[in-house]
Amino acid sequence: MPERSLLEPPASGAWPYRAADAAELCEGYLKRGKNDANDAAAICEAVTRPSMRFVPIKSEQQQSGLMLHRSRQLLVRQRTMLSNAIRGHMAELGIISAKGRKGTAELIKIIGNDDRIPAAARFSLSVLARQYEAIAAEIGAIEKHIHAWHRSCEESRRLEGIPGIGPIVATALVAEVGDWTAFSSGRNLAAWIGLVPRQHSTGGKDRLGGISKQGNRYLRWLLIAGAMAVIRYARQHGTKRLWLVRLMERRPPKVAAVALANKIARMAWAIMVRGERFEESKLLPAAA
Repeated sequence: MPERSLLEPPASGAWPYRAADAAELCEGYLKRGKNDANDAAAICEAVTRPSMRFVPIKSEQQQSGLMLHRSRQLLVRQRTMLSNAIRGHMAELGIISAKGRKGTAELIKIIGNDDRIPAAARFSLSVLARQYEAIAAEIGAIEKHIHAWHRSCEESRRLEGIPGIGPIVATALVAEVGDWTAFSSGRNLAAWIGLVPRQHSTGGKDRLGGISKQGNRYLRWLLIAGAMAVIRYARQHGTKRLWLVRLMERRPPKVAAVALANKIARMAWAIMVRGERFEESKLLPAAA
């Protein structure tokens, strides 16, 4: 097939052309074989694209903070696995407790002094209980270091003023984002985190679904968890944020939490780019 410029119309007809014609034009960028030379050529081609984004270099403080968060995330997963194992084994023996860490703590107390547990089962459960308590202690030590970094970081303290953001979320945002001016708007930051609907648009029809797994999963998890805490508090004690009340009336709690997390990310971007602090009074008149 003879080579053709990307600006030249396809052979099938006038603009706009079909998806098959677009795929035909992209053939010029494809190279057969996976090797270092083709990878280097692809990198050079990508660098010349005007819409290409580059990842800024993180400082030593940011890298250290990310290590603390990654270590904590790993230990939290292991603690959850041990909690599920203890809960499942105890359920086999007919011993059920409440959900959450309080329920697991109750089960650990039962392991040591309950005659319903056979000796062999008690030995296995004791091993899991000791491992659970050891990991919980390590998580507490890591969180102390995170809180100490938070107190020494002015940017993190500014972010803490936003409802739904605590020391853990604030330090994670400072460590992960770094250069806030790399995003042209708060919407772009929310999209980078993955707090926007998944798009499947074709033929001029826009179809939006739920959020996908793309983006920064760790920040998305933290922001949604913080948003759920705000929603739980609003349900129990009420809130002056009328837009949040309307949102909870129209949408299920988890959907409302994603929308609130998106708004929190946008507020964080505005505060960090403008060098301001969060003020609740500015948002209440607009909501009313």
